[in-house]
Amino acid sequence: MAKTLDGKLVVAISSRALFDFEEENRVFEQTDDRAYMALQLQRLDTPATPGVAFSLVQKLLAFNQTPDANAPVEVVILSRNDPVSGMRVFRSARHYGLPIERGAFTRGQSPWRYLKPLHANLFLSTHLSDVRAALDAGVPAAQVYPHSAHASNAHPSEVRIAFDGDAVLFSDEAERVYQAQGLQAFQQHEIDKATQPLPDGPFKPLLVALQRLQDAGTPAMRIRTALITARSAPAHERAIRTLMDWNIEVDEALFLGGLPKGEFLREFEPDFFFDDQTGHIESAAQHVPSGHVASGVRN
Repeated sequence: MAKTLDGKLVVAISSRALFDFEEENRVFEQTDDRAYMALQLQRLDTPATPGVAFSLVQKLLAFNQTPDANAPVEVVILSRNDPVSGMRVFRSARHYGLPIERGAFTRGQSPWRYLKPLHANLFLSTHLSDVRAALDAGVPAAQVYPHSAHASNAHPSEVRIAFDGDAVLFSDEAERVYQAQGLQAFQQHEIDKATQPLPDGPFKPLLVALQRLQDAGTPAMRIRTALITARSAPAHERAIRTLMDWNIEVDEALFLGGLPKGEFLREFEPDFFFDDQTGHIESAAQHVPSGHVASGVRN
């Protein structure tokens, strides 16, 4: 019987998002790919240090440590690296006990086209063009900021993920009103449509998949989610009602009314935060692993 990834939470991730290859990447940028390949081969037996999204991947894979043989999470390396450098990626994963078996290494070409046959629920990459292509193809995707702070180790049995609302979980419908007509018009628009669910945003499928993983359950791990948005009352109600209409629960909701998100995220301590605005990501990246969702009117 052919193997399948159907029904699994599939995370596709680039090697630079999973491991810290910034020094090697500087060699690539200053010379060429052959010098980069030579350096990676030279360091083949030296495990790469964890990267920005390492904690997220490690914790999600911990859901597979159950008596059920059908592991619910699959992580696949999807990288612009060459196959030679891919050997170091797999060896580094094995060093840290990450059961990653699948990968695609495309030597400089965009690997996003392999997301569809993988049925990926999430794509994390440091390349903005790959992220944009993935989002255009309907796959939740974010550009990882390599300079982001790494995740706290204070919650070893929880995968903590924080999401912005408009243009991430929800469509940018309301954001377009705000951009075109200002705050007062935005607030009135959301009051008038408080009982009308917002259209789906690019990350709704990931939130659905995470809830399915949580509902399946394991005694060792759980998922804790947070909506962290610049919305404030009375525009909060439509966001909450939309989640209720989707039959999705989030554990925390912060309506910050435009306050900087970074310090609030520092307190929540997520393994990853997703937002569509680079200003919010720059604030967040000082405290937590962060990724830019290049969707919506602001992008």
